Amino acid sequence: MKITELGEFGLIERFSKKIKLDRSVIKGAGDDCAVIDYTKEKFALFSCDMIVEGVDFTRNDSFELVGRKALGVSLSDIASCGGVAVYAVISLGLPKNTDIKLFDKMTSGMLNLAREFGVNIVGGDMSVSEKIILNSSVIGYVNKKSLVLRNGAKSKDIIFVSGSLGGSIRGKHLSFVPRLREAQYLVQHYKVNSMIDISDGLLQDLGHILSSSNAGAMLYSNLIPVAKEARGLDEALQMGEDFELLFTVSSEQAKKIVRDRRFKFFPIGEIVNGRCGIKLFNQKGRQMRILKTGFRHF
Repeated sequence: MKITELGEFGLIERFSKKIKLDRSVIKGAGDDCAVIDYTKEKFALFSCDMIVEGVDFTRNDSFELVGRKALGVSLSDIASCGGVAVYAVISLGLPKNTDIKLFDKMTSGMLNLAREFGVNIVGGDMSVSEKIILNSSVIGYVNKKSLVLRNGAKSKDIIFVSGSLGGSIRGKHLSFVPRLREAQYLVQHYKVNSMIDISDGLLQDLGHILSSSNAGAMLYSNLIPVAKEARGLDEALQMGEDFELLFTVSSEQAKKIVRDRRFKFFPIGEIVNGRCGIKLFNQKGRQMRILKTGFRHF
């Protein structure tokens, strides 16, 4: 059997079943961050992400933005759990002929983003490789009462996103801003029931929330904020690498969020009972066909 026969999520499940955890682990594999018991009032959050030349970026891209992305994807995970990022370690795989100027640009991008969000880069590792590979591991924390995972979506919750979607390959996948500030505002002022960041596409990442919460969803095409870079609704639904927050709150909380002027959040649908998957409706209330669900590595 080849790994493509199992697919990305099948591989994750195959490995996760073999892992044994002690009582200090509140949440292991299966969410945006691992959650570790830390102090009486806080959980530690731990996440890591890898980006690879030819998959997540090319040699024609700005390598300052490539470095920024390498750290940003992990910061986005911390945000999706309602946390604050504190420490990072960075690992690099580099071909022997890598120009030192390219290296300086990558590390400059990482350092600039770390300073922007008060993250300490405290170490890492380096090795020779055929392609450029960047991996970031980030530790953060979250107040125990503020922790948000994928599994809390409730029937009649309103589904929100934090920004426009689609067309990320035309620039946003490198220049996005991790939504740490928005996430902190949400958990400090509202009761957020579930949350994830959109890395693999709206449909696929919403599917993770639904699977974890044993729920279904109705989306309304006219409410989905399609980015100006996107070539239609399909890209907003499927493309991924937007790194916007996708979250659910009760209808009462939703009304307050819509009126709130601090940040702009977009209501796009509703959680429903039962594992009925995702149903998409147009402005006339007619159900639309969903062709694909999002990006997978294998």
